[in-house]
Amino acid sequence: MARITLRRPGERADLSVPRGSPQMGARYDADAFGRFAEALARFLGTGRFIVGQTVIVIGWIILNTLLLIHHWDPYPFILLNLAFSTQAAYAAPLILLAQNRQDDRDRANIERDREVAARTQADTEFLARELAAVRLALADVVTTQDLEDSLTRMAKLITDQSPQTPQPPQPPPDLRTTPGQTSG
Repeated sequence: MARITLRRPGERADLSVPRGSPQMGARYDADAFGRFAEALARFLGTGRFIVGQTVIVIGWIILNTLLLIHHWDPYPFILLNLAFSTQAAYAAPLILLAQNRQDDRDRANIERDREVAARTQADTEFLARELAAVRLALADVVTTQDLEDSLTRMAKLITDQSPQTPQPPQPPPDLRTTPGQTSG
């Protein structure tokens, strides 16, 4: 169902943005800038950067102190000092931004780990309850050993109840003869 809104001419849809302000959100991607900050922070922390910066500074000082070359940075190296200050002014916030993004990722990972641990604990408790229920159910079940013991006792009772001296088996009476009559 479509919603119809009545607006007077000249009214703005988004009142959270002042009139005449540039739409910075459309051109600025915070995530892309954060990735750039992380890449730069990673680069600034490498040995390659430190060695390269050291070579540039040593070259700067040597070229600026030679007598044959025009000194573009007079003593005490004001321009070099300005370059270091500018680098530090930009590097520090970018490094902090990269650390903040890493902290956010770490927090999200920790939260996921907590959720997984809670699910694992709940599953373990459920399985422990199920195992206890199975043990209780099996407590009254007759085992093979119980059957063997019962059969052994019954066999012993049967052998104990039978007469001690077995009587010789009686031959069956001859059906063709009558009592008192001998066959001839």
